[in-house]
Amino acid sequence: MIPPVGHHPPDGEQMDFETLRERALAFREDLLARKERIAPEDFDWYPYDTMANVLHLDALLSGPNRSVFDSVAGTRIADFGAADGDFGFFLEAELGCGVDIVDHAPTNFNGLRGARRLVEELPSKAEVHEVDLDTQFRMPAQHYGAVFFLGLLYHLKNPFYVLEQLARHADLCFLSTRVAQLAPDRTTPLKDQPVAYLLHPSEANDDATNFWIFSETGLKRLFERTGWEVLDFTTVGCTEGSDPSAQDRDERAFALLRSRA
Repeated sequence: MIPPVGHHPPDGEQMDFETLRERALAFREDLLARKERIAPEDFDWYPYDTMANVLHLDALLSGPNRSVFDSVAGTRIADFGAADGDFGFFLEAELGCGVDIVDHAPTNFNGLRGARRLVEELPSKAEVHEVDLDTQFRMPAQHYGAVFFLGLLYHLKNPFYVLEQLARHADLCFLSTRVAQLAPDRTTPLKDQPVAYLLHPSEANDDATNFWIFSETGLKRLFERTGWEVLDFTTVGCTEGSDPSAQDRDERAFALLRSRA
């Protein structure tokens, strides 16, 4: 069963990531069943499994960072590009976090109707914010214990500005994005160069919201230049010979970052 809002471990009790992962996967099943019971007639739920990101976080976090969510418990967090907000609702229910669900309605799968419906149905105290990250936007709150920025960076026209803004307002950032080791000709190496490849829509299933695919070195330099320290970093998917334009050579980087601001 989904825990009541505000439920979180007693003060001083630490939660290992394995326990958090298993609770997240159980929450996923309960939330999926609840979505099926609600069955809205005016929109469809986001069809992809955003809660599966907890498995990638499991692969990312190492050493003392395995307990990083202890420092997140009870703080305010923001989930950017949150789809229906599933992961934010989990952190609210399990760790007592205040939650801002932040997305751009015109590009959200159901115009944020899914997130708003779940706020009512759970019920939840999470706040849903419509923010266009391709503008000179303002953060919904002045300070966050952590922000979640998963699968979003390569959809932005100006990732430099966005990451600077996040660094000014958040202690930690959990981020994932596409990276590439080779140029589309599959001979020009990119991995060790501080560069990014600008996609044409035809190279991304005709999705004009796909922009910058960084090399691993370019992505890490971007973090440094925008005020972040890399605490943990890993890649998944096609980890040998990835390139920006081939769908079967898709590589994703996951990073835990700490703000230097």
